Amino acid sequence: MVKKSFETTAIRTQIEQSYHREHSVPLYLTSSFTFEDAEHGSALFQGSAEGNLYSRFSNPNTSEFTQKLCLLENYEAGVSTASGMAAVYTSLVALLQSGDHLIASKNSFGNTLYIIQHILPKMGVEYTLVELDDEQSWIRAIKPNTKLLYLETPSNPTLKIADLSFISRLCRDNKIISIVDNCFATPYLQKPSEFGIDISIHSATKYIDGQGRVLGGAIIGNKEHIKHCYEFIRRTGACLSPFNAWILSKSLETLAVRMDRHCSNAMSIATWLTNHPLVENVIYPFLPHSKDYELAKKQMKLGGGLVGFEIKGNGNKAIKFLNSLKIHSLTANLGDSRSIATHPASTTHSKLDETQRLNSGITSNFIRLSVGLEHVDELITDIDQSLSTTK
Repeated sequence: MVKKSFETTAIRTQIEQSYHREHSVPLYLTSSFTFEDAEHGSALFQGSAEGNLYSRFSNPNTSEFTQKLCLLENYEAGVSTASGMAAVYTSLVALLQSGDHLIASKNSFGNTLYIIQHILPKMGVEYTLVELDDEQSWIRAIKPNTKLLYLETPSNPTLKIADLSFISRLCRDNKIISIVDNCFATPYLQKPSEFGIDISIHSATKYIDGQGRVLGGAIIGNKEHIKHCYEFIRRTGACLSPFNAWILSKSLETLAVRMDRHCSNAMSIATWLTNHPLVENVIYPFLPHSKDYELAKKQMKLGGGLVGFEIKGNGNKAIKFLNSLKIHSLTANLGDSRSIATHPASTTHSKLDETQRLNSGITSNFIRLSVGLEHVDELITDIDQSLSTTK
């Protein structure tokens, strides 16, 4: 059997048609499903028969969405969640228990760090935070009770890259579970499974949806690990709604073509920013001068849709810049068809103290651009006129 391409798999993977022979998969907006008879209901609950029971843990729309993700990233099984943060929380709590030790990158999303630093310790879980790209710090952090290793690559918001081959070897040699947040790269640009990573998680709210419409998350990996995540979601209710799953499954059909445009626009803007006199420290993985360039090229198909940079000077340069934009939206989201400018120091990472932010490379004049699908020349014009107000 010839293996299908990413694009064909994303478009042609669907649940079976009903007797209506619909071309587009319908919505299954039902809380529960009926049984053929009493014996069928018992068999479903005992697991000796396959089928849908209750939409908190099984629905045709959520099943189709997670099945697509598994095929696109080459994993055995998956579960979907109500949001990206529900995926992060579930993947950690379902696999850790009191007495376990977790190693995580300090270059992670602020809310992820909050869970690690403030919620997990209440459950008796120890943690160590390390620099994402400092391999020796990962090695030194390992303890006899280390159970799990968690990271984002590219990281939020400074786009650092971790060597996934190194991470998987380290975990395999020490019998540690590896989890990678693959949200920024998406299944189209990066497949953690190809480097031996156990679990990949997504905030489907971002590029997978791609139009800022719905919330959703997903956890995909091997059957044994996903079984624990599934049981946690089944009993706690952190589930994805059928409607949102239907939207996200449809969105996967256009992910490849959208990411191609996101990446080409982002590359053009990053290249242009490197030559701007009012800008410094432009961050984009596929810029040739990036310290992570070779590693990014090895692991990722393209450089992604996010660009980071600092505005030169002191004071409120970033605020002036943001308030002068005409096309870019001001919001904390990313991965939208519309371009977005974000000030991480005062929004997404504002709960971190100043030392933590600076250690993560987030200065007061750092800007994160989520480059959308608009015409790139108009986006550059908007950035240029806004930068001129910061002189």
